[in-house]
Amino acid sequence: MTSDTGDTPPPARQSPPYLGIFGLMLGIFLATLDGQIVGVALPTIVGDLGGLDHFSWAVTSYLLTMAATTPIWGKLGDLYGRKGAYLWSVALFLVGTVLCGLAQDMGQLIAFRAAQGVGAGGLMVGAMSVIGVLIPAQDRGRVQSMVGVMLPVAFVGGPLLGGFITDVLDWRWVFYVNVPFGIAALLAVGKGVRLPRARDGGRIDYPGTALLTAAILALTLLASWGGTRYDWTSPPIVLLGAVAAVALAAFVRVERRAAEPVIPLRLFRDRDFTLAQILSFLVGAALISVMNYLPQYMQFVQGSSSTVSGMQGLPLMMGMLAAQLITGRLMDRGDRGRAVPLTGAALMVTGVLLLLLLDTGTPVFAAAALPLVFGVGVGVLMQSTLLTTMATAPPRDMGAATGTVTLLRTIGGSLGVAALGAVHIGRMTAELADRLGDRTAEALTSAGELTPDSVARMSARVRHAVREAFISGLHGVLLGTAVLAAAAFALAWWVRGDKAAEPSEPAGAAGADGEADRARMPPTKSGRA
Repeated sequence: MTSDTGDTPPPARQSPPYLGIFGLMLGIFLATLDGQIVGVALPTIVGDLGGLDHFSWAVTSYLLTMAATTPIWGKLGDLYGRKGAYLWSVALFLVGTVLCGLAQDMGQLIAFRAAQGVGAGGLMVGAMSVIGVLIPAQDRGRVQSMVGVMLPVAFVGGPLLGGFITDVLDWRWVFYVNVPFGIAALLAVGKGVRLPRARDGGRIDYPGTALLTAAILALTLLASWGGTRYDWTSPPIVLLGAVAAVALAAFVRVERRAAEPVIPLRLFRDRDFTLAQILSFLVGAALISVMNYLPQYMQFVQGSSSTVSGMQGLPLMMGMLAAQLITGRLMDRGDRGRAVPLTGAALMVTGVLLLLLLDTGTPVFAAAALPLVFGVGVGVLMQSTLLTTMATAPPRDMGAATGTVTLLRTIGGSLGVAALGAVHIGRMTAELADRLGDRTAEALTSAGELTPDSVARMSARVRHAVREAFISGLHGVLLGTAVLAAAAFALAWWVRGDKAAEPSEPAGAAGADGEADRARMPPTKSGRA
């Protein structure tokens, strides 16, 4: 019997709109595919455009703008409609990716990667926030089956496709290949997703966004330049630290007063939500750092081609994928205690320590297999933090909540690859200087003379020195990653998992794209709001 008050929940177990969900999954697929393809191709791209010392910025610029715009996309969806925000993010991502393919030097590539990141900021948060209000909590496991179809293609096919394109065609096509997938996402979501009208009014928290962006930029520059370009006690580094601290303090103050905060601080009253964000930050820093330097190891030290290095990265990707799917199923059944994040963090620590075995004499098979354990640990932590975030956030804040967890993961990746990238180039340059002299070391790392192909043509003495130097830099990255993994393991002990075991209000019951009419609140377990 239908009530005039609008309290009656929607019909149970409605068939999910699979065409629309497929389009949303394509957004996640695009973000994942881009990372896999570009990661394999970057050694060749940087070698072609020149400047190994700028390698990390080709990644950092993308992650930085992605991090800065993620909460904006989430809030735009909350205020004006999640479907429209998602479609605009896909369109901007496609514009940026085409510009990246047209880049003529490293400066242009870094700038265009930043533009691409603006659109990428809305891909994951847009897809997850729409799913969060479109699909009831008890049916999200069914949606995971679609994720299970999309992600293996990106994780497994991405490195292979990136390597093949780089070796057979041209590295520019690693960007152009995104275009057909993006167009398919636009068409599928445009036709397959139907959401009620979003709530009127409200505004974007531009002061908070500006302060957050300033803090992220200052921290990224500090992590990238500290101890390499400038001493840690030098005026530029001290100034960057001061700017970051002031911006963060002002951001918190602005968010407390904002009518529509870009990151609602009320979400952090739940301890599990807060811990999920910190863990997401740590796992993002660890994953992006390792994923960007393992393909380089395969190409510079093992002498693999781009295609072969993509194949050698499959154990890491498959381990991460399998762990995400299994963790999603377990948490859908209510297994949300601290055992899940603890297991993930423990596997991360173990996996990083295993990666320290990588050396110039490591057999190719062992080098490919060693990252498997690390991948499993990352997959467990990534999925558990995302699902805990969705389970502890109310539907009206779903966009902001999923934006926050994606934001923290992206900030972690940006800071991690900047800081550990500085460690890598610093240790590598120092080792090359000891073995070959300062002038040769500078020419190899800064003048664009160091590429996988050029290493193969070097004399045995120089080739050995380059490979040993690269291992020194890689071990510096891995030691830093081990510290991050150990911190995640320590924090996971504080997870309770009690609130996360009970999903929040049934997604979709809120209506109006998750922003229901104020007089029409979603039913609670007691029957009324």
